[in-house]
Amino acid sequence: MNYKPLGNSNLSASVVGLGAWVLGGGQVWGRDTDDAESIRAIQKAIDLGINLIDTAPAYGYGRSEAVVGKAIKGRRDRVLIATKGGLWWEDTRGSFFTDLDGKKVYRSLRPDTLRVEVENSLRRLGVDCIDLYQTHWPSMPPDATPIADTMATLLGFKDQGKIRALGVCNVSVAELGENIRCGHVVSDQFRYSMLNRDAEKDILPFCAQNNLATLTYMSLEQGLLTGKIGMDRVFQPGEFRANEAWNAWLMPVNRRRVLDLLARWKELTDKYQCTLAQLVIAWTAAQAGVTHVLAGGRNIEQVTENARAGDLNLAPEDIKRIRDDVTALGQPAKD
Repeated sequence: MNYKPLGNSNLSASVVGLGAWVLGGGQVWGRDTDDAESIRAIQKAIDLGINLIDTAPAYGYGRSEAVVGKAIKGRRDRVLIATKGGLWWEDTRGSFFTDLDGKKVYRSLRPDTLRVEVENSLRRLGVDCIDLYQTHWPSMPPDATPIADTMATLLGFKDQGKIRALGVCNVSVAELGENIRCGHVVSDQFRYSMLNRDAEKDILPFCAQNNLATLTYMSLEQGLLTGKIGMDRVFQPGEFRANEAWNAWLMPVNRRRVLDLLARWKELTDKYQCTLAQLVIAWTAAQAGVTHVLAGGRNIEQVTENARAGDLNLAPEDIKRIRDDVTALGQPAKD
């Protein structure tokens, strides 16, 4: 496993991190998860050198954090725990964000809700300090909290020793700059994959210029880029993969094009003796400005496959070939 600094902090994180969103279960995944299996998967990931585990309260309304907490007992000194705050469901404080598994979720980066969230995360994780605490989504009207107020609250927890480093997620460049101005931010987490490269226009260069770690998510496009989601797969209503606005490439008309592309990379998987998932993760990690790639895994087999990509180095000509092939694919059809 290769490791890189977590931005300008004194923390060093595996280039492949374990994304624990799926471990929260719920309707968005089409089927539930098994907590015992999740714990075994997390512990296997740690044994394979993955030391960055990314979770959040909103993943299963605390379930993902609780599962991570159980899995890291006796292994705390081997992991960096990244969690988040800012999605709130206890009452109507904040601005309405979405309906999720029967609850209304609000974006809230208010000092009063964040104080509750940090303490709840510490308790569920069973730790006295969170290594990387991130704002999950930026605040928004009508109940928008100034970034300075949010950061002042989190810096207070850092001063108390309950947070080691601060990060942000899903922000614009302007919002990222303001977060940096108001507090010592070391990382930015955002969606990025070979099929969704919008971050290359602004976020990735900005992070590189400011020595920020980048944690990319959905880099396997919800499993599409593993080649394991065939044309016969049907997604259930309410399942996140069925959301065409977020997952246009999973629509049958676009899925066929992606699967055909992946089939043409067999000579590359043969050359590197790797799977498609490993090839895609390694390519993502090799892009300018990318420092860490978060990959979900619900069982030992999946985390084992993903971890192998952490020491896979692709030749420059193959990195270019993959980019050229993906660029030639163009944009997904709308229907």
